[in-house]
Formats: sequence, C-alpha cells, structure tokens
Amino acid sequence: MTRARTLHFLQTYAVLILIGVLIVVLSLSSENFLTTRNLLNILNQNAPLAIMASAMTLVIIVGGFDLSVGATFAVGSVTAAWLAVNVDPYLGLLLAPFVGLLFGIANGVVITALKVHSFLATIATALIFKGIAIAVSDGRLISVRIDEFIWLGRGTFLGVFNSIWVMIVFAVILTFLLTQTTFGRRVFSVGGNEQAAILSGIRTDRIKIAAFAIAGFAAGLASIITTSRVALGQATAGEGMELQAIAAVILGGTSIYGGQGAVWRSLAGVFLLALVNNGFNILNIDPFFRDLTMGLIILAAVGISAMGARR
Repeated sequence: MTRARTLHFLQTYAVLILIGVLIVVLSLSSENFLTTRNLLNILNQNAPLAIMASAMTLVIIVGGFDLSVGATFAVGSVTAAWLAVNVDPYLGLLLAPFVGLLFGIANGVVITALKVHSFLATIATALIFKGIAIAVSDGRLISVRIDEFIWLGRGTFLGVFNSIWVMIVFAVILTFLLTQTTFGRRVFSVGGNEQAAILSGIRTDRIKIAAFAIAGFAAGLASIITTSRVALGQATAGEGMELQAIAAVILGGTSIYGGQGAVWRSLAGVFLLALVNNGFNILNIDPFFRDLTMGLIILAAVGISAMGARR
C-alpha cells in the first residue's frame, strides 16, 4: 500500500518538485532568471506548446496519441498567412483553428471507422496534412507584416502577452470540460476501460472523435499565435511539436495507458521543459547535455507511469 501511495504521489507531484528544484538552482546560478521579464518571456514563448499539450491531455487520457498535430500546426500557419495576405487578416486568424478542428475530426473518424490504433493513423494523416501545407504555400514562405494580423502574437494586455492570456483561457476551459462535465467523466471512462464504457451505454467513438477534434483545434489555435508573432507562414512550422506536447503530458504525470491525467499537470510539464531549455541557455551548457537530461527525465516519467499502471 505504501508503495502504491508513493507511486501515486510521484506521478502527481514529481513535476512540481522538479520545477521547484530547477527554480532554486537557476535563481542561484543567474540573477537574470527570476525576473518578471524572463518568466513572462518563458511563458510567451511556450504558450503555443502549452495549448497543444493541454488538448493532447484529453487524447492521451482517452487512450490515444496524436502525431499529426505538428502537421496540423503547419497547415494552420500557412492557411492563416495566405488568408491574411490575400483575403483578410482577421479571417486568417479566425479560420485557422477551425481548419485544425476539421483535421482533428478527420483523425477521429479514421481511427474509429477503421478501428486502427491512433499512433499509426495519425502518422499517415500527418503526411497528408504536411502535403496540404506545402500545396497551400507552394513550398514558399508567406510573409505577413500586417498590424491587424501580428497583434495577437506580439501584443500585450495589462502588461502580459496576449498569447499567455489565450493559453490561460484555453486551459481553464479544458479543465472545466474535463472535471465538471459529463463529457469529461466519459473521457476518463473510455480511457480507463473502454469495454466497460461501451456496456454502460457511452458512445465511445464520439468521445474519441471529440478528443481528437479538440487537439486539432488547439494545434490551429497555437499556429496563429506563432505565425502572428513571427509574421511568417511556413510549411515547416510545427515540426517536432507533437513529440514535445506528448513529452510534456507524460512529464506532467498523465498515464500513457489512459484513464487518468489533468490539464494542469501538462502545463507543469511544459513549464518544466521550458525551464530546462532556459536554464541550459542561461548557463551556456552544451545542448547535448540538455537533450540527454530531458531524455532521462522523460524515461523516468514513463517508468513511473508504467509501474503505476501495473499496480
């Protein structure tokens, strides 16, 4: 019993302990770390990843993986930029998240209709989405230096970057959905025991499609923040972000086997990744050791999750 409680504690709070340790170490190592400006910059730079990780939490809780969100991000980037240049800047910002939503629904339908594992299905759809991004942009960079477009990524409200506000609102909405609604309870039920969920009358396919749809919407939302910040739409945008999002969710203690997790844990996972990157940059340490450190931390998180599942 004691071992089970220890594993549960580690799975729930280990990420917060690591964040606390890193904050202390980096504060002592550099006087520039624990400043409002630096912390706001960290949050601003990682807001798109935090949005994607928040939505990925639902996908992993429901028992799946989405390896296409990086490609969805790319489509959102070039779609927003193309519409901003050729039609209307506000239309580009508005439609890109809903393009991601459609891609997410497509993922969910493919997975549930063909009865294939989400890992394999989203690898295939990622290639398709990437091709769409290249077709929309014609393989070129789309420059968008329009004030009505870049305000989202570069502007501030009450001294805080707009991207941080968007991240907070999105995370709060997802937390409410997951913890206070029937939909959230069904997400946990499907991930915990799909057969039992089916026998209890839950339409599991609809829950899965909804989870992937939210992940797609989040990727589109994240893409317009980044695209408006850099004022550039590109088909290579979002590369590797799907793996970073999954890593953040796992670091936060969400079980890779489904059935348990929380949005706040995934946000903590993103912040941990951000602190490691920021710390290595401040201390000017070889990037090889950064990757090695992150690999070991993620491996430890997976190990804790696996032991918890066996218990």
